Amino acid sequence: MSHAAFAAAGTPAPLTSTEYQPGVCNIGPAEIARRRRAGHVGLIATVVLLAVLVLVDAPPLARLILIVPAAVSASGYLQAYLKFCAGFGSRGILNFGEVGTTQEVTDAASRALDRAKSNRIMLASFAIGIAVAVVAVLLPV
Repeated sequence: MSHAAFAAAGTPAPLTSTEYQPGVCNIGPAEIARRRRAGHVGLIATVVLLAVLVLVDAPPLARLILIVPAAVSASGYLQAYLKFCAGFGSRGILNFGEVGTTQEVTDAASRALDRAKSNRIMLASFAIGIAVAVVAVLLPV
């Protein structure tokens, strides 16, 4: 069904990863894959850092450092899942082409929606990082 057919039926069109929607989607497949890789790297870093802290018998409060890699991981995964780059949204750009190419978002209302979505992603990522670190501090190892 085409986007016009969805609109005529009064139903929102399904989101594809090839079109910009302010505050909803600002990256295409190549950028989504890049965000997913960042999530993987952050997750691996979180697990490795926790293992090192446990192996060297660091004090449990030292595990609060896990906020950083856990937040990076959460940010990458959230951005990939949401098809929205927080950094691009805060800078008013988008990319549905090759990594490294961007287009400017010129409409002020669209930029405002993108900034708001960027802020929500950053806050959620930080909250997840804090939650992971608190759990790590409370682990009995």
